[in-house]
Amino acid sequence: MSFLYQCIIDKIRTVFNISKIPVNFYNLFYIAFCDKIYSMKRFLAVLTALFLPMSVWADSCILPESNPFMGTYQQQIAFGIGHGFDTGILLPPPVRPVPYYIATIQYSQPTTFFRVPARRSINLSGAIGTDSKYGWNWQDYSVPIIYITEDIALFRLERIYAGMGAGVGLQGKQNPRIGSKLLFEFKVTFGYNFNDQWAAELFIQHFSNANTAENNSYAFYGLGFTYNY
Repeated sequence: MSFLYQCIIDKIRTVFNISKIPVNFYNLFYIAFCDKIYSMKRFLAVLTALFLPMSVWADSCILPESNPFMGTYQQQIAFGIGHGFDTGILLPPPVRPVPYYIATIQYSQPTTFFRVPARRSINLSGAIGTDSKYGWNWQDYSVPIIYITEDIALFRLERIYAGMGAGVGLQGKQNPRIGSKLLFEFKVTFGYNFNDQWAAELFIQHFSNANTAENNSYAFYGLGFTYNY
């Protein structure tokens, strides 16, 4: 395990120019920073390590009878748009915006994940490229994407909430950027409830094929709006 921590230490110190970071920080986020361990088995292991303890504090941190994404409503429709980046998703932060965009329509219903409030969704997205940049012809990667996701609530503070989720789906065609039709999705969401039915969400979204084929990923930062009914 020592090489894992060393990889994380090096990358985080470089980005933030700091010398000491709590060990728990490594345990939580190492999958996002270390290229050597970005494999599907370890990814699933880390997700399990993150999600299982959440059921212990679900009662005290998030009211089980109230879903932060949807309140007491049973259905949700959402629309979001995002801007693409060539590198980075969380850390290091994205610094290379590209002419690549995504528009998504999402239908959701409330559920739970190990007693933590969640939402399960079916998504239809269109990724659209308009030009070339950083050696990639983004027009070639204009594809429809259909995928199923589940987002779990991380916390809620009055009208503000945050969530994290993952999903699996298919893109319309494989291409030099991602050399398979099979895609895995990872998403982080920060939301604000205007009222019981309307909310706005900032999102960070990542698509890849978990290195099952040529894999340079798609990454988006965007804004969405949700309506509960």
